[in-house]
Amino acid sequence: MTGMQANRSNGKTIEFKGGTLQAMTAVVRDPNVMKLADAMHAMLGGMGEFFAGEPTVIDVSGTSLPERMDWAGVASLLRRYGLQPVAVRGAPEQHADGARKAGLAVLPPDAGKPSSAASRVSALDAAPPEAPAPAAPPKAESPTVSAGRTMVIDRPLRSGQQIYARGADLVVIGGVSNGAEVIADGNIHCYGPLRGRAIAGAQGDHQARIFTTSLGAELVSIAGVFRTFERGLPEEVAGRAALITLTGEGDKAQLRLDPLQLS
Repeated sequence: MTGMQANRSNGKTIEFKGGTLQAMTAVVRDPNVMKLADAMHAMLGGMGEFFAGEPTVIDVSGTSLPERMDWAGVASLLRRYGLQPVAVRGAPEQHADGARKAGLAVLPPDAGKPSSAASRVSALDAAPPEAPAPAAPPKAESPTVSAGRTMVIDRPLRSGQQIYARGADLVVIGGVSNGAEVIADGNIHCYGPLRGRAIAGAQGDHQARIFTTSLGAELVSIAGVFRTFERGLPEEVAGRAALITLTGEGDKAQLRLDPLQLS
């Protein structure tokens, strides 16, 4: 037996191991694909590839499903916004075959449910811009956090870059370009133009805030409540120093944008 043959004989070509996969949950309360499309357009402003390829579980637990469910249509809609559907949770037995034919695994109602409201997408009727939104952070660069639980990034962030301050505040000394994303479990401070996406209170901290010396964001979010600006920012804060806070509770929660007087 040659050396190459021996290696092939003794080596492991494939192994199967248990593991935990962090996945987004899309809670679908109305299975009509057209209504879902309208709702997601209203929530995300028609922004294609909004997410970053996160694996997604479609949760229909407690939802009344039609006799024939268009699983392929729902999955295709989610992919349009950058999600990657991998499974269905809580589907009745009669829908299991249809889900599997659409390439989706079938999970029981309690399998892998999210532990925080910040980790799910709610696709109920057409939601207003300030609606519960996914805050589960994508895989992102995570520099060392100081003992004071503040992460400091001392450079501008270019399009496509992502920073996540896990369990900490985030300070960016420089701008955040369009297409870049900054995420923090605490507050976000941006000492420069904030043009990308800023997600504060990612694990549900309603007291988190976003500060910037020049607001030009594509999206801002606090504790899962978000707002997009496809029609432009309010004149009083556009390109100016601003403070973003979360006000109200439950269905009345919304983001407030206030100008900051720095001098």
